Amino acid sequence: MKKLLILVMACYGLNARSQVNGSRNFLYLNSDSIVYAQKIRLRPDFSGSWTIRADSRKVLTSQVKFFNNEDGFFANTRTLNFLRQTSFAERIIEGKINLYQEVVYDDAPFEEDYYRFRDYRRQVVNTRMFFNKDFSDLKKVSYGNLNEAMADNPKSLALLKRYRNTKVTGIVMYVAAGAAIIASGVTLMSGSGITLNGKIPSLEHRSYTGSFVLLGLGAGLSLGGFLVGESGKKNIEKAIDNYNR
Repeated sequence: MKKLLILVMACYGLNARSQVNGSRNFLYLNSDSIVYAQKIRLRPDFSGSWTIRADSRKVLTSQVKFFNNEDGFFANTRTLNFLRQTSFAERIIEGKINLYQEVVYDDAPFEEDYYRFRDYRRQVVNTRMFFNKDFSDLKKVSYGNLNEAMADNPKSLALLKRYRNTKVTGIVMYVAAGAAIIASGVTLMSGSGITLNGKIPSLEHRSYTGSFVLLGLGAGLSLGGFLVGESGKKNIEKAIDNYNR
């Protein structure tokens, strides 16, 4: 009987997902039920906590998994926050894999108590974003999560491996940069070494060339690590685009 009940609930959830009318404003609740409304607004209550108004109905944000209104399609990231505070991410790529970017609320003064989301887009997909399939739970963008989600697409997996390789290279460069900068500081403080007779050179005879060379090397490696990391992130976007074709 228990197995039958689980099967019925699963079928209901799949049926609810398949019947979502994306052209209308709606709330998609954690229970997989759909609430349609003419207007859906995100508003603060008297205590400053966020609530959602679906026409005249007040809905707690903790009950809402997704919502769709004229501003876009948004997912609740509460379960992925360390403090489990309510926040929303906007769907910026729709497909077999949906990509979401966290957004900031803006007060719209022309409409009382209505809060819009800032129109802001990142140019490169990064690990501060989220993704999912259909209406499933959000996951953070990471090599491990995407590798699992794209297991049926070899080309996307190859692009993800490129991202992982560039990430490792970037980390190595950052570590080398740190070591070079530390070495630069040590030699600078010690007067660039000791003379052949074992004495520290006087101030006028000290040479700081080695210190500045190490400092420049560290800065160059740090910049190189950043550029390598940024270029590697593009492979995440390429992997998602390829998967969605």
